[in-house]
Amino acid sequence: MTDENPLERERRDKVARLRSQGKEPFPWSFPGRVSSNVVRTATARLRAGEEDLAHPLRVAGRVRAIRVHGRTAFADLDDLDGSLQLFFRVDELGEAGFHAWLADLDPGDILGAEGAPAVSRRGEPSLLVTSLTLLAKAIAPPPEKFHGLKDAEERIRRRYIDLLSSPESRNRFRLRSLLVAETRAHLAEANFLEVETPVLLPIAGGAVARPFVTRSSYLDEELQLRIALELPLKRLLVGGLERVFEIGKCFRNEDMDTVHSPEFTMLEAYWAYADYHDMRKLIESLYARLGRRAAEVAPEDPQTQEAAKAFASSFSTVDFVDELEARSGIKDLRSKSRKELRDLAKAVGSTVPAESSTGVFLDKLFEHYVEPTLSAPTFVVDHPEETTPLAKRHRSKPGRVERFEFYYRGLELGNAYTELNDPDEQERRFRAQLSQRKVEQYAFDEDFVRALRYGLPPCTGVGIGVDRMVMALSGAPSIKDVILFPQARTG
Repeated sequence: MTDENPLERERRDKVARLRSQGKEPFPWSFPGRVSSNVVRTATARLRAGEEDLAHPLRVAGRVRAIRVHGRTAFADLDDLDGSLQLFFRVDELGEAGFHAWLADLDPGDILGAEGAPAVSRRGEPSLLVTSLTLLAKAIAPPPEKFHGLKDAEERIRRRYIDLLSSPESRNRFRLRSLLVAETRAHLAEANFLEVETPVLLPIAGGAVARPFVTRSSYLDEELQLRIALELPLKRLLVGGLERVFEIGKCFRNEDMDTVHSPEFTMLEAYWAYADYHDMRKLIESLYARLGRRAAEVAPEDPQTQEAAKAFASSFSTVDFVDELEARSGIKDLRSKSRKELRDLAKAVGSTVPAESSTGVFLDKLFEHYVEPTLSAPTFVVDHPEETTPLAKRHRSKPGRVERFEFYYRGLELGNAYTELNDPDEQERRFRAQLSQRKVEQYAFDEDFVRALRYGLPPCTGVGIGVDRMVMALSGAPSIKDVILFPQARTG
């Protein structure tokens, strides 16, 4: 490559030299390898300066640093379980082999090593190396000697470098994977079926958002990437699948900031013959379980430990309207006209279009006055009907719906309600929503209304942003820190 620097050219020359010696710098496999944690466990019974030559082990990972001290040398080897010290001695590798390996190895190389579990004289768990295998020569050196990428956008664009140079980043994404697995287990134990629904739809419904639009050459039709999972999942309840959930990608052609991404992961679950009170109990039990799991995985992370402790207790509960009136000082909020609410939202810096619905302005006021105060895990309940076209009317509060959102550290984590299952009422609300926006992409899903006419059982549903869930339990400051490959401007 023409843009290689001198270090890269030097490493490429080493590849050529190894091949000229009949050595393959990119072999096919390294069987029998164990994790670094197995070696550390094997050294627990040894004293400083001891080694266990009778029980050799094989490890593999990335070389982070090399230190030479005369006829001995040390290398730090990183794998997913952490870092392990490799201990090289001339009397184990031979004079020629010892110096040849030191000449060929560079930080960033992928290395396989076999040897004896050992403890250095300073008490460091180690592997006394008896043989080495180069598994992949790193042509490009690691950034800043493994101090990592400093530029936030570059970390996103080249996540592989962020991961190889940052144990914190690797641990965060390992935590994410384990939390998603724990979520699946929790719902399966509650008798929910995991299902898959379409990503490409004629109408992307279930939320108020601008969709990404594409076209099917075969069908000669315009299609939209889904903005939510809700409507297909509810169709499955009509069909008799009484408890279903899906974890999948959704797409919204809108802003990017610390809590929004145009491509994100949603968990949605729907539960027949239950209501939003039942769903609250399920959410509390889920987050208590996720908190315990996160605390096990990240015992040294203070924010994770704090979150686990917070989710171990019951959530607080506040009423949407009562709390907004109390925090804002606005009286008789439900009697305000759409214009009055628009002016109030504009006064607190809202930039949503002037033609937005009443519900949007109410949400913006709540976002400004109340959300920053919700530090502890909190359910916000019983929203105005205008905010939620898919929720069932409240059984005792006129003009409200049976809905809750839940928050932690001012971050909305999810949204649930007792589902609207009256087809005529659903069609009325869809049409009212459409007439307020007057934008074709918000057209309602006629087939969903048709499905409701066959009978949707009383049910409740929840939508949880998986990325925000991981943010809450890891303390990550931005959604980009918990998505492996988030959208970013081209570098």
